[in-house]
Amino acid sequence: MTRYVALWRGINVGKAKRLAMADLKALLTELGATNVSTLLNSGNAVFDAKKKLSADKIRAAVAEKLGVDAAVILKTAADWAAVASPHGIAEADDPSRLLVAVTADTASLQAAAGIATQGEERFVVTEHAAYLWCAHGILQSKAGVALLKKLGEGGTTRNWATVEKLNALAQA
Repeated sequence: MTRYVALWRGINVGKAKRLAMADLKALLTELGATNVSTLLNSGNAVFDAKKKLSADKIRAAVAEKLGVDAAVILKTAADWAAVASPHGIAEADDPSRLLVAVTADTASLQAAAGIATQGEERFVVTEHAAYLWCAHGILQSKAGVALLKKLGEGGTTRNWATVEKLNALAQA
């Protein structure tokens, strides 16, 4: 049995790509997942599976049965623990201002390594995630905009508070 963290990119942001978490939970169960939990209304799920569920299979099922086509990043609980481990940004005293980017593969993540920051912002890329400290808030960060563009559909972001909550669910 493997525990997974699944992250959908760009759902329930504004009026586009609306997806009810209860429907997502039911669909994951239908695909063979057990102990399914969702967090917030922005496409975060933690579940167990006896056999590997691929991100592509989950994405296709959501598109077909729920009518929403959105990229899915799938990590094991062990992978997620690495994402939630120390990252080298000491300024991160406000979890809502620390943006964490994850991708399906390391190469896509490393492609973001050259993002330029300004002022008090800090940016670190590890083998598991990219971490951007947005001193004046995520929405005010030009580096945050650049990071999202670099990642494209191959990655997604969460703030540090969400990363920690998902890690607590994944490790439970």
